[in-house]
Amino acid sequence: MFLLNRKKNNTLIHDRGRFRSELKNLLGFRPLNLRLYEMAFIHRSATYTLPDGVRINNERLEYLGDAIIDSILSDYLFHRYPEASEGSLTKTRARIVNRETLNQLGLSMGLDRLIVSNLAPSDSPRNLYGNAVEALVGALFIDRGYDRTRKFFIERGLKEHFNLDALLAAETDYKSLILEYCQKNKQKLNFTSREKQSGSNGHPLFTVTLEISNEVISQGEGSTKKEAEQVASMTALSKLGLLKG
Repeated sequence: MFLLNRKKNNTLIHDRGRFRSELKNLLGFRPLNLRLYEMAFIHRSATYTLPDGVRINNERLEYLGDAIIDSILSDYLFHRYPEASEGSLTKTRARIVNRETLNQLGLSMGLDRLIVSNLAPSDSPRNLYGNAVEALVGALFIDRGYDRTRKFFIERGLKEHFNLDALLAAETDYKSLILEYCQKNKQKLNFTSREKQSGSNGHPLFTVTLEISNEVISQGEGSTKKEAEQVASMTALSKLGLLKG
């Protein structure tokens, strides 16, 4: 976390070269308006006031980014899971945008290295990193538009740091549903699991293969065997046309 210092004219001092380099690595491209992104990481504890009375921090960008993230997630989940119900999609979106999840996303993305704050590390508020995620999205939207922002959030946020299938599957007991289907139709259900060396976060990753009457129907991945079984079950139900919208 950058610590805040001030010049006599009340402007901020931080290592701009380092900030530009870290930001480019984070985004995957060079930002057009660096000032916007600097503002996105100024916590309200580091607020400074311009001569015309305008207060500078990331709260307005946070407000904008919150709305943009909701829009991106709604569109993405709607198209990725065409069989999922409205309630399931809403719960999945809510789990992604809750404060705890966004804070973890911010830390996983390394935003703690970019935030400018007057707080001691021990005093950092619990929503600091999640708010920075929203402010970053707001800055990116203004700087590069919706399409570039959507691509960044999906590719560098969702796909790198979330198992969306597992998140969606957690909302319903799909394993019980597929078991009920097999029992009703007198078919044999079998799950075979194997553990990979590690996931992208360094934790174990399980792959489960679902078979019905010795025929492979689907596979699922998750951070636990149970999670992977739920994903495999959800996929199987979708292939069999058994998921209700």
